[in-house]
Amino acid sequence: MLKVGDVAPKFEAIIQDGTKLKLSDYKGKKVILYFYPKDNTPGCTAESCNLRDNYHSLLEKGYIVIGVSADSEKSHQKFIDKYNLPFPLIADTEMEIIRAFGVWGPKKFMGREYEGILRSTFVISEDGIIEEIITEVKTKAHAEQILERS
Repeated sequence: MLKVGDVAPKFEAIIQDGTKLKLSDYKGKKVILYFYPKDNTPGCTAESCNLRDNYHSLLEKGYIVIGVSADSEKSHQKFIDKYNLPFPLIADTEMEIIRAFGVWGPKKFMGREYEGILRSTFVISEDGIIEEIITEVKTKAHAEQILERS
């Protein structure tokens, strides 16, 4: 399990438009890497739109925002287009990044237990060190959670 102070796992992945994104591309910048279960679901939409609505405040504080789920590039592009999301979404269909960050595990919903993506956010320093891990994500006020701690 990753913890604050650990080096963030390196990755190279495909985003919504089919291009590659590497964590190392953002060396020298603070990265908000947020993992969410599924495009176009209520909680994931609320979280993504909250980050969108506060995007300029996050940029002013020096943050780059990147979302990650197991959805396809096509699903991500529709999600971005529908909600005007200004940041990239990684299509981690093989769940390599999801597993590397330890955000796959048991979940409960309406009395049913299953395996899935655990909504989590990693704040990564300019040097690639994990500065913060947020597991109790407030979907409608997630940017505020991050900004109040920075």
